[in-house]
Amino acid sequence: MDLPRTGLWTSGFDMLDANQSAKTIAELEELGYGALWIPETMGRDGLTHAALLLARSESIIVATGVTSIWARDPMAMRAGQLALAEAYPDRFLLGLGVSHAPMVEGMRGHTYGKPVTAMRAYLETMETALYLGAAPTATPHTVIGALGPNMLTLAAERTQGAHPYNVTPEHTAQAREILGAGKLLAPELAVTLTADPSAARVLGRAHLAVYLGLPNYVNNLRRLGFGDADFAEGGSDRLVDGIVAWGTADQVAARVREHHDAGADHVCLQVLVERGAAAPVQQWRELAAVLVP
Repeated sequence: MDLPRTGLWTSGFDMLDANQSAKTIAELEELGYGALWIPETMGRDGLTHAALLLARSESIIVATGVTSIWARDPMAMRAGQLALAEAYPDRFLLGLGVSHAPMVEGMRGHTYGKPVTAMRAYLETMETALYLGAAPTATPHTVIGALGPNMLTLAAERTQGAHPYNVTPEHTAQAREILGAGKLLAPELAVTLTADPSAARVLGRAHLAVYLGLPNYVNNLRRLGFGDADFAEGGSDRLVDGIVAWGTADQVAARVREHHDAGADHVCLQVLVERGAAAPVQQWRELAAVLVP
C-alpha cells in the first residue's frame, strides 16, 4: 500500500450527501491528496461509507479511523474488509478501535471489557474467520487505534501498525520505539489555519471537550506528562498547543515534520471546524500547497 507522508482525517463527509461527497473527494484527488481517513461514530456505517467513497474516486486510499470492534462481529468485519480489498486493491485500510465505555454500553448496549483483551480476541477471531467470497489479490491491511504501550505492542504483534489519535510528537517517538521498524505508524494531528492564539485555542478546547471526558485519552495524556491542571477549565494552553497545530500553513507543516522526525510514516491532518460547519475545503486547499508533493 503506497500510503503518502500526509493525508486528511475528517468526519465532514458524513455531513455531505452522496453527490457532494463525490465532488469533494474528486477535488481532494485533484489537489494531490493520497489518503482520506474517516471515523465511525454516529454518522454513516464505516465500511459502507468507505465503499461509497472508493466507488466515487480513482486512486485515493480510504482508511477508517477507526471502526469500532463493537459495531460488527469479527466475521462480518473480515468479510467487509476482504470485499473492499478485492474490489479496490491497495486502496482500503482498515483501522480498528475499542471505542469507549459510554459509546459501547450506553449507545450500543454491549459490555465494555478490558480493551487490550477484547482487541486481541477480536483480531484472533478475524484471522480465522471463514470467508468464501472472491479473494483479494493484494494483502488486506489492518491497523489499531492504539495509545498505550500494551495496545501498541498488540498492534506490532498482530497488525500492520497503529493509528494513534490526539497525540504529541513525544507519543509518536514512544510509539515508534514500541512498534519497531517496518510497522506503519500513522498519527492523527488536529490543525487549524488560524494565526490568532486565542481563536485557535477556543477551537482547540471545543475539539478536546469530548476527549477530556474519556479515560482512554486522559490516561494517555497523563503518560505524556500532562496533569490535573492541564485538564481543568477545558484544557490548559500547554495542552491545547501540544495537541492542536495552529498558525499558517507553513507553521502547520513544521508541526507535521515533528511527527515525521519522531518516527511517523504518515500523518493524517484533521482540520478543525466549529460544530455543524461545512467541510473545510479551503483549508484543505491551502495545506495541499505546502504538504502535497
